[in-house]
Amino acid sequence: MPIIRELTRELTRELTRELINPRSIVIIGGSNDVTTPGGKILKNIIDHKYHGRVMVVNPKNAGAMIQGVPCFGTARDLPAEEIELAIIAVRCQFIKEIVTELVRVKKVKAYIILSAGFSEMGEEGRKLEKEVTAIIDEIAGSLIGPNCIGVLNTNYAGIFAGPIPKLDPKGVDFVSGSGATAAFTIERGIPQGLSFSSLFSVGNGAQIGVEDILKYWDETFDPQSSSKVKIIYMENMKNPQMFLKHTSSLIAKGCMIAAVKAGQSEVGGRAASSHTGALANSDVAVDALFKKAGVVRCFGRDDLVNTAAIFLNLAINNKPFSSIAGKGKRVAIITHAGGPGVLLTDTLSNAGVDVPEIKGGAADELLSKLLSGSSVRNPIDFLATGTTEQLETIINYVDTRFDNIDMMVVIFGSTGLSDLRGPYEIISKQITKTKKPIFPIFPSLTTGSEAIEHFKNLYSGNIYFSDEVLFGRALVNIINTPVPASTTSAGPVDIKESNKMKIREVINNNSNNRSGGYIDPTSIQVILDSVGIDRAEEKVVSTRAEAVSISEKWGYPLVMKVVGPVHKSDVGGVVLAVKNKEAVETNFDQLMKIKDATSVLMQPMLSGVELFLGAKKEENFGHIILCGLGGIFIEVLHDTAAGLTPVTYDEALRMIKSLKSYKILEGVRGKEGVNIDLFAKTLVKLSQLLLIAPEISELDLNPLLGSKNKVVAVDARIKLI
Repeated sequence: MPIIRELTRELTRELTRELINPRSIVIIGGSNDVTTPGGKILKNIIDHKYHGRVMVVNPKNAGAMIQGVPCFGTARDLPAEEIELAIIAVRCQFIKEIVTELVRVKKVKAYIILSAGFSEMGEEGRKLEKEVTAIIDEIAGSLIGPNCIGVLNTNYAGIFAGPIPKLDPKGVDFVSGSGATAAFTIERGIPQGLSFSSLFSVGNGAQIGVEDILKYWDETFDPQSSSKVKIIYMENMKNPQMFLKHTSSLIAKGCMIAAVKAGQSEVGGRAASSHTGALANSDVAVDALFKKAGVVRCFGRDDLVNTAAIFLNLAINNKPFSSIAGKGKRVAIITHAGGPGVLLTDTLSNAGVDVPEIKGGAADELLSKLLSGSSVRNPIDFLATGTTEQLETIINYVDTRFDNIDMMVVIFGSTGLSDLRGPYEIISKQITKTKKPIFPIFPSLTTGSEAIEHFKNLYSGNIYFSDEVLFGRALVNIINTPVPASTTSAGPVDIKESNKMKIREVINNNSNNRSGGYIDPTSIQVILDSVGIDRAEEKVVSTRAEAVSISEKWGYPLVMKVVGPVHKSDVGGVVLAVKNKEAVETNFDQLMKIKDATSVLMQPMLSGVELFLGAKKEENFGHIILCGLGGIFIEVLHDTAAGLTPVTYDEALRMIKSLKSYKILEGVRGKEGVNIDLFAKTLVKLSQLLLIAPEISELDLNPLLGSKNKVVAVDARIKLI
C-alpha cells in the first residue's frame, strides 16, 4: 500500500520579458490630466526616461498628442504587433473587450490593469476577473492586477501613486498586495535614504500574485547584479508551500527578506477580504511559515522600512548578514547624548540582545583619549562637547580593538554647539571602511535636516535611522528570526516502512468507520507505537469485572477515564489516584453513567512535568504543530510555540526553547526538569506521523509526562478529516 503524501503544485504564471523590460508601452485611458491614474502614470513613464515607444488610447483625443505622445481612438487602431505592454486605466466594464482586442488581434503579451471593480467587489466582479485572466492566458501573457498601482523598476516607472524613489539595481525589491501601502511605504523610506530596485503592486493577484514574484526573483537571482533585500506586504497567502520554497531559497542565496502579513485578526481578515477579495489565513500558520522560511515578520510600515534599512545598510556596504543574524549578537552603542543610549540599551537588552560591558586595557586607553566625564563601558558616551576626532577614534577602537562587539550603533544629533556635517562625514567614511556594521541614528530631523541630506548625498549607500527605539525593535526582530529550517538537521528520527504501513492500515480502516471523526483508543495505541512515541500502558474495559482484574494485575494508584466523550475533563470523566478495588468499582459505575460513555480507559498513574503536543491541519499550509507545558500554561497563559510540518529536530529545539516556561522544563527550585532531547524527538516523530497520515485534522497529546529519563503520552486523541 503506498504511503499518502501531500503535494503542492506550483500553479504559476511566468513574468514575461515584455512586463519587465518592454520595448513599447500603450496607456489605455492615458490623458493630459495628471490627477487621473492614466494621466499620472503616463507622466511618470515620460519623466523617468523610459527609452521605448509610448502610445495612448483615448477616444476623446484620437489623433492628438497627449503629453507629447500619439493618441489613438481605440485599441484596434494601434500599430499591428508593435505593443509589448498595455497599462489599462479605464472603467472595468470596458476592459474585457479591450483585452480581447489586444490579445487576439494585437498579440500583446503583458498587461497591468489599474482599474478596480473586480473580485474585491463580489461575485460579479470575480467572474469578470476570471474571464479577463483567461483571455490573457490564451497567449501565455503576464497580468499584474487588477486593482493595483502598477509596476516600477529601473526600466520604467509604471506606477501612478506615490513618489518615485531613487532607483538602483541593488536597492530594495518590493512586492505588495496593496497599492496604497506600497506607495506609503516608499514615501516613508525615501527620507531615510532607501533606494528601490523594483515594486510590483499585484492588487487582486488575479494571475500573478506575491508568490509568483518571489519565484521570479528566485529564478532570476544573480549574486553579482540582483538586489539582496526583499520586502513584502500581503493580505492573502494563496500558496504557502511556494512562498516557503522561494523565500528560503533566496535567503540561502544571500538575500534578506522581511514581510508584513496583514489581516491576522478576524476583523482585519474581513477588511482584507473587502479590500482585495483575499481570504484571511490563520495567523499562527503564517507565523510558523515565516519562521520556517527565515523571513523577518513585521507589523507595520515603520517596522518594515526600518528592517529594510538595516538590510540595505549591510547589503550595500558588503557586510555579511551573519554579522547580525542569530540571537545574542553583541552591540556597542556610541553616543554623545545619554538618554537615547539608555533607551536603546533597554530595548535591546530587554529582548535578549547583548550590550556587553567594555573594559580592559584597550578600554582604558580609549577613555584616556576622551574628555573627562566620558564613559566607555557601553554605551560609550563621549559627551555633548565631544569632538569629531574623538568620534572617529571611538569607531576605530570598536572596530579593531574590542573583540566582544559585533556591530555598532552611532546616535548623533544636534547639540546646538557645532555643525553636524563634520561628524556625519566621519560616520559616512567609516561605514564603508569598518569590518563591523555601523548603523547611524540621527534624531535631529529639524535642526539637523541639512546635515542629514548632506550625509545621504555623500554616498549612495548612506541610510540613517531617526528613532533609537524603533531601530532597536527592528534589530531585535532580525536577530531573533531563525535561519531557514531547510539548512538545519532533521535529527535522529527514523520510522520503519513496516510501521508506516501499520499506520496507513489503521487510518484507512478508521476512515470508513469512525465516530465524529475521532479514532478509538486501541487504534491510537497502534499509531503511537508505530511512530515510536512512548505511551502509558493502558487498557479499555467494558465491565466492572474487567476493571477489577486489570487493577489487581497492575496495582495502585490508577487513573480511570471515560471513553466516548471527547472532552473528558469537562464532563467529570477523569479520576486520578484510584487506590483500591472498591474505588475501582465505584468509579467504573460513575463513569459509565456519563452521557455517550462506551467504556473506561485504565492506566497506571505516572508522575512528571505535564507537557503538551498538538497538531491541526490548516488549509493550504499543511499541519501546524504546537508544543508547550500542559495544564494552566495551555489553558490560561497560552504559552505555546508553533511549527509547520515537516519539523526538523533543530526546529523542534528552537520551538521548545522559545517557550516562556522553558526554565520550568530545565528544572527550577530543586524540581527535576524534562529531557529536552526526548521532548524534541517526540515532536519530530509527531511531525513524521502527520506526513504519513495527512488525513489527520486534529491531534492532541495532552498531557505527556516528562522527566529526566522519559517523555510519555498519557492521553491522546486523533481526529480524521
